[in-house]
Amino acid sequence: MNKKVQFIDWGLTDYQEAWDKQEQIFNQTIAVKTNNRNNGTQVETPNYLVFVEHPHVYTLGKSGHPENLLLDEAGLIEKEATYYKINRGGDITYHGPGQIVGYPILDLDNFFTDIHLYLRTLEDAIILTLKDYGIEAGRSPGFTGVWLDADTDKARKICAMGVRCSRWVTMHGFAFNVNADLNYFKNIVPCGIDDKDVTSMQRELGRVLDMDEVKGKLKGHIAQLFQMELF
Repeated sequence: MNKKVQFIDWGLTDYQEAWDKQEQIFNQTIAVKTNNRNNGTQVETPNYLVFVEHPHVYTLGKSGHPENLLLDEAGLIEKEATYYKINRGGDITYHGPGQIVGYPILDLDNFFTDIHLYLRTLEDAIILTLKDYGIEAGRSPGFTGVWLDADTDKARKICAMGVRCSRWVTMHGFAFNVNADLNYFKNIVPCGIDDKDVTSMQRELGRVLDMDEVKGKLKGHIAQLFQMELF
């Protein structure tokens, strides 16, 4: 089991470009696994943890509903946003500057082969990062992601999740609102949930956060929970 994980920060990267990069790494990892199985070899599979920010973009998961995007083509142009139908789970979400998007491209055979545990562990890393800043967060029954005041009428989501997993190799991941412009969420029914709010660390704390500092704390929690050897 290879616990070594290469950390990469792609900075501000176009969504399509990042998706293509993910697919390339994902397919290469699956190719190694397939070759091992077919030839009886034991070549280690690589693992990656990618952080990125995207220009304004809406993405619709394979089980999503297109009507949850409330903008037409002209509206997208006005908002300087793009729109993609993609191959992760979940419904529609928004990515943009000030949001940490995490793409763990892991071979879960190196960690644990349980997709629900995988999602819960990512959620735990976000929850611990928020706790570092004095924000109490948790889960909302029946929903993925990380929530504040989940069991009240003030429930609001601060981190969305949607992953793809094939042969225990993961891609896509989470979108964590740090300094994100929340107005962009008004143009969608976020994750198909029309009766709950969306929030950010900036909104909750009333100040702009240092993105690099938050990334450092989040990266540390992910590495600890997964027992990764980051390099």
